[in-house]
Amino acid sequence: MNGGYMGKLLRVDLTTGTVTEESLPGEAILRKYVGCLGLAMKILNDEVPPEVGPVDPENRLIFMTGPLTGTPAPSSSNFVVASINYDVPYMAGTAHSHGYWGAYLKMAGYDGIVVQGTAKRPVFLWVHDGQAEILPADDIWGKDTHETEDLVKKRVGNGQEVSVAAIGPAGENMIHGALIQNDKNHTAAKGGMGAIMGAKKLKAIAVSGRRGVPMADPAKVLEVTEVWRNNIYAAESVGKLLSKGGITRVYGYVGQTSMLAGKNLSDPEWGVTYSSNIVEAAKEWWVTPVSCYGCPIACSYRVEITTGPRKGTVATLGGGGENTEGAAAMIGVLDPGTALWLTDLHDRLGFDSSAAGCSLSLAYELYERGIITKEDTGGLELKWGNADAAVELLNMMIRREGFGAILADGPKQAAERIGGEAPKYAVHIKGTGYNLHDWRPVWSVLLGQVIAGAGPCWQAPGVDAWATEPDLGYPEFTPGTTAEGKPEQVKKTQMKKLWEDCLGVCWFATWGVPKAIELAPQALAATVGWEDFTSDEAFQVGERVINLERIFALKRGMTAEHDLDVSPRLLEAPPSGQAKGKSIEPYLKEMVREYYRLMGWDEETGKPSRETLSRLGLGEHAEAIGV
Repeated sequence: MNGGYMGKLLRVDLTTGTVTEESLPGEAILRKYVGCLGLAMKILNDEVPPEVGPVDPENRLIFMTGPLTGTPAPSSSNFVVASINYDVPYMAGTAHSHGYWGAYLKMAGYDGIVVQGTAKRPVFLWVHDGQAEILPADDIWGKDTHETEDLVKKRVGNGQEVSVAAIGPAGENMIHGALIQNDKNHTAAKGGMGAIMGAKKLKAIAVSGRRGVPMADPAKVLEVTEVWRNNIYAAESVGKLLSKGGITRVYGYVGQTSMLAGKNLSDPEWGVTYSSNIVEAAKEWWVTPVSCYGCPIACSYRVEITTGPRKGTVATLGGGGENTEGAAAMIGVLDPGTALWLTDLHDRLGFDSSAAGCSLSLAYELYERGIITKEDTGGLELKWGNADAAVELLNMMIRREGFGAILADGPKQAAERIGGEAPKYAVHIKGTGYNLHDWRPVWSVLLGQVIAGAGPCWQAPGVDAWATEPDLGYPEFTPGTTAEGKPEQVKKTQMKKLWEDCLGVCWFATWGVPKAIELAPQALAATVGWEDFTSDEAFQVGERVINLERIFALKRGMTAEHDLDVSPRLLEAPPSGQAKGKSIEPYLKEMVREYYRLMGWDEETGKPSRETLSRLGLGEHAEAIGV
């Protein structure tokens, strides 16, 4: 093993206030789990027993890069944050982010950071050039994520070479859906990782370094990288769709395909108007693409809004579009400038807009239906489109004050607290908001969100929308509202996605990219020196990580019934749009069972068989999960 890894982890114990260096696991373990998601899940399984709760000091908060992070490989910016899932506590929480933080951590000399314990007072961690310090953060506790980044950079030496990952008030107050933001454009948003960080009183981690990432065969890495970068634009890949701040292309697409998540999923046709409003407005705005480390796509963007009531506002946003739908479309906001302003606000507060948006939109629909009134909301008029009321309600949620306290633990709990007909209108999977758009027209995506091993998230996109996968045997999109073949699509795309999540490259550099299933293993082999590493071994890494996430959840009490914890609204046939009158509900249980069978799991319990565990080198977990 000659490259790819820096060879060291940082162990940060906030209870004792100590930081120690540890060697990375040996080559046998690294080849089995590669890095990033795989290695983080290995450490989480090894170090966190099932009786530990999300906010207990014994819980771990793991920041991990991959062997390609910080290399010339395209979009080599990825890092993962892993812990117990705060929003779905019987599962692991794994959240990905990009920007510069992961690359700079490696340039500082470390592959990852394992945080344990709880500080007595707010602190931040400063990692630079082979050194690490725990520093006081009392003066920045209470600041939003952007303010925190600026203040920390000023404290440690302002400059472009410093990257900061921070929580906002939502994380400090341990609110459902709290995220970690870095570089003002990028978020580790899923699983409530910001709440875990807040429970540990860790406000931020700043990283900086000048060390190069070693590579076994630099010339071969550059050769593979050139082909890989060209292939991103050689087909209709997601990276091509999102490239150079592709806000107009994204919203044009979701509007045309009835996938815009608007008004709590109650009115798909409304989403067409919302989408066209953003597409038209963006033509007048100053949209500046913002690239991550080594990225040819630049899906993030900085927007100066030059028209409408929010004229003069500057918003910094990530690519993809889901965050804007959660922040604005789900509560019926039509003005495009206000939509981006609200999205930027969620990021500053440290709030995943998918999770927060599903709680807010529930309240708005209940208010519109007369199920709740001003007497319930503390005087707020929650009519569709009332952005000012949303801002006030967000802050009430963060303070756990009044009606905000009812919403602060996610849409399912909010609906149960309100009672009556409220659960009928909640939008959730396993109790939390999912990656918005409206997935009812594309059942492979919806199934992928349902069976994802870290709570609802992007693990298995299927091939109904966004990009085809010819290299997996899917040269064309498959019909969205049929059950046939969906479990196999989900299994294949999940194995591919989770293997790629171990590398340290962004998914947008591989999703729908021709020959990515060959190029990524070639890049790994040339970087690390594993000349015999193949695509087959890569897919087995992905399968191993899927099973490791399942093992973690089963140890914590997850059952097959939890995979069917899907809100009624998502099981309804949409009232309009391309999926009008078509519901996944009659097929979902059997689709999940078929997925279990394909994975080598018991179709009744969802538990991996002993044979499956043994084949993947996970046999030591069999007794713990009762097989």
